[in-house]
Amino acid sequence: MPTGGDDQVYYVISDLHIGGDEQLEEVPFLDELLSFLQRLEQTDEDAELVINGDMFGLWEFTDLEGIEKFDALEETYPELFEQLRRTGENISITLLPGNHDHELVAYDAYRERLAAYNVDLVTDPSITRPVGDRTIHFEHGNQQDPNNRIEDWGSPHATPLGYFYNTMVTSRAGQVSDRGRYNWMKDVQAVTPTEWMPYWMASKYFYREMNPLLRYALLPFLLLFNVSAILALLVGLDYVGLWSTPVNTITAFIGQFGIAGTVVNYLLTYTATVTGLLILLAGIPLYFIRRDIRKTVHRFGLLETDLTVDPDEPYRAAAQEIFEDSPETVIFCYGHTHRPGVQDVDGRLLVNTGTWLKRLHRRDGVTGLLPPVFYPSYQLCTVRIASEDDGIAVEYEEIDKPSPHAEELTLTERLLTLGRAPDPTLPDRTVISRDTGQ
Repeated sequence: MPTGGDDQVYYVISDLHIGGDEQLEEVPFLDELLSFLQRLEQTDEDAELVINGDMFGLWEFTDLEGIEKFDALEETYPELFEQLRRTGENISITLLPGNHDHELVAYDAYRERLAAYNVDLVTDPSITRPVGDRTIHFEHGNQQDPNNRIEDWGSPHATPLGYFYNTMVTSRAGQVSDRGRYNWMKDVQAVTPTEWMPYWMASKYFYREMNPLLRYALLPFLLLFNVSAILALLVGLDYVGLWSTPVNTITAFIGQFGIAGTVVNYLLTYTATVTGLLILLAGIPLYFIRRDIRKTVHRFGLLETDLTVDPDEPYRAAAQEIFEDSPETVIFCYGHTHRPGVQDVDGRLLVNTGTWLKRLHRRDGVTGLLPPVFYPSYQLCTVRIASEDDGIAVEYEEIDKPSPHAEELTLTERLLTLGRAPDPTLPDRTVISRDTGQ
């Protein structure tokens, strides 16, 4: 364990989720991870690498039991384990368990096998580390999440609600992902919050799995739905003789463009007719049904609840308790939610280490009824915590990995997100005073 001198440096990563059934065994960031470990192998800093939970996706192995899962990891990722061995000869490597790899603490053999690769497996849900004359609290974060809290820590039979979601949804997605038109279901772990799952499934069905002829037939109707609804209303007013000016004006304007105008006129007529019929026959009853469903969903807290909107609240509360009980603690460092960030909590820091998994950014349509687009990107990062001249510094370093949108999004999706592509940024360097906690 580090002595906590002024030169002590901690590098923290979390939520790699390495391993799993079939398609889930792919690690798209393996090269970047190996390069990062190689860099630490050469560092002359007094450093420790803290892997803050969910390094492995043990929940995602559904056909293996116990230490068999480690055998599969060794066989699949020999380069990674060999690099851990080499890096661990130069710096300390500490692995905390998360919910996805909680099973690591259920069998002594895991600790022994990891030690052979110079990785110290912690069997407690949290650890502390000195930084200067202050303390950092590390935990994965799942113990603050009621759906993933391990009530009987260390039990090989621990199965919180999240376990069943992963075995029945995540692992199944890994098994069937390559059956689609595009191998996309393996990205199920990147859908956060999980309440977005139905929207993501609908999006990928429409843009990837739907018969292309059917999709392109529906596209103009869905894209122009808002315009068509207004046009249908105007046509209705014209039909009953209440207001003819807008329809006459639109028809005259479109007629100026010859064949192109004829095509546009046909397109608008088609979409307005379908929209008008839908509004007339189904729109009104569906509106009331949808409103009633939303009220019911809200009562049960299934979608867009306060927890979903503010996922950091349980961690702020946990950090406040740690800070009160241990005044020397100035940083509460966790992962689990896959959202990198730094927050001030009573003058101290709440630090989230993010994820190395792909991230999906939802982009709702600006018009019409098109399904949302889930734009993929990576935000690989390591958090460096050190005692420096100006205080205790927390600094994020981004590890470059290009967005895979060109390969993973259809032309339609790329056009719909043109100018709306996400540009996620990591927090700026943050420094907390050495006097904090005194």
